[in-house]
Amino acid sequence: MEEKYLICEDSLEGIFTGIYEAYALREGHEHVHIQIGEEDNYRLFATYLHILPDSVKTGKVAQTLLKHLGESAYHWLCRAAASCYPDKGEAVYKSVVDAITAGSGRRVMENLRNSYVQRTFELARYTANEAHYETEFIRFQELEQGILFSRIGPRNNVIPFIMPHFADRLCPENFMIYDENRELFGVHPAKQEWYLVSAQGTVKPEQFQYSDKEEAYQELFQTFHETIGIKERENKRLQRQMCAYRYQDYMVEFHKK
Repeated sequence: MEEKYLICEDSLEGIFTGIYEAYALREGHEHVHIQIGEEDNYRLFATYLHILPDSVKTGKVAQTLLKHLGESAYHWLCRAAASCYPDKGEAVYKSVVDAITAGSGRRVMENLRNSYVQRTFELARYTANEAHYETEFIRFQELEQGILFSRIGPRNNVIPFIMPHFADRLCPENFMIYDENRELFGVHPAKQEWYLVSAQGTVKPEQFQYSDKEEAYQELFQTFHETIGIKERENKRLQRQMCAYRYQDYMVEFHKK
């Protein structure tokens, strides 16, 4: 039977729309695949279908997964879909097939004998770990307008998973978290619901100006960080294990004055 590849956008909405269209084909799932983005070389004897993200279809898939799999398994699938690895679309899709069509249901994430479920588990755990590190290492700076701003560069799309954490703890504050790898803002107006905004080159954080008070506090914190350390006990290797360079790049205490 001819293989069919559904080419989807690299987003949760793109993957869920692809899952909707895969089921709508009604041709079984063995020869249907979900692919994130284009490939350099096309396969012989295969059909490629481009799928545009659709919010209505995404909502239907999300409702179905929540109803049949429960919140825990649903969140595992969402975290896997937020991974930076290109095989995530196929892994999430075939895990859904295992859960709904094959019948593993709410215990789908326990079926690690299935290679796709195992891959989904790995991707979701990788995303969750990075989201945990970001909540620990994120640093906010105050802008001229009094808005708290933080810039991050995660490998995975973790903003949807870290925004609830800070929205709960900084409820009275206006703050933004910017993912420079995806040009994506997480925006939280004070005492309101947070939301995502795609910048796509229209807004650059370099345009933002820190408040005078913020610049003074940054200098003070950098001085504190330098003086509190004991040079004889400095262990760069251990420090890198506990806080990787890719996090230190966005932490004010590691910036040289």
